[in-house]
Amino acid sequence: MIWKTIFGRSERESEAYAIYRALVSQARSPALYLRAGVPDTLEGRFEMVVLHAFLVLRRLKDASGAEAEPAKALGQRVFDILFDDMDQTLREIGVGDLSVGKKIKALASAFYGRVAAYEEGLDAADALVLEEALKRNVFPEAEPSPDDLKALADYVRRAADGLSALPVAALLKGETAFAALPEAVAERSGA
Repeated sequence: MIWKTIFGRSERESEAYAIYRALVSQARSPALYLRAGVPDTLEGRFEMVVLHAFLVLRRLKDASGAEAEPAKALGQRVFDILFDDMDQTLREIGVGDLSVGKKIKALASAFYGRVAAYEEGLDAADALVLEEALKRNVFPEAEPSPDDLKALADYVRRAADGLSALPVAALLKGETAFAALPEAVAERSGA
């Protein structure tokens, strides 16, 4: 990694870093925590980064034709950056070097579990499938309000739809477009 810092990143890596920065920025948006009830904890923030990474990787996976291979490579670079960032974060919060590998394996397993659950939720005809996946993963410690859970699920669907409408060529240039963030419950209910 030190060589990348000294000599800079290749152009192909720049796009992946731009996408990763954008998805982390979206994942850290206060509206997700204040308006959709996501717990503002280390775990809650992890869940939002994973969720947004999933959404981007899902879109890249759907690329076809001449864009399929570059999209697959870009998805792999975004995934690698995600786990490099998690490794660095674990070290910064004091996880010992000998434990980091085990923790990363556990995080990777959690990531793949969420990918499967969110794929199933977005592909299901029943809207409750996605809500249940979000409830299990984002709110494991507390019961979210029905309004918060619905707000988050609606946001995820809008984000997935928005990324589906984004040309793969834009992603290959490092551009992303996420959906509008959840509104306050009072604003949603018209109160």
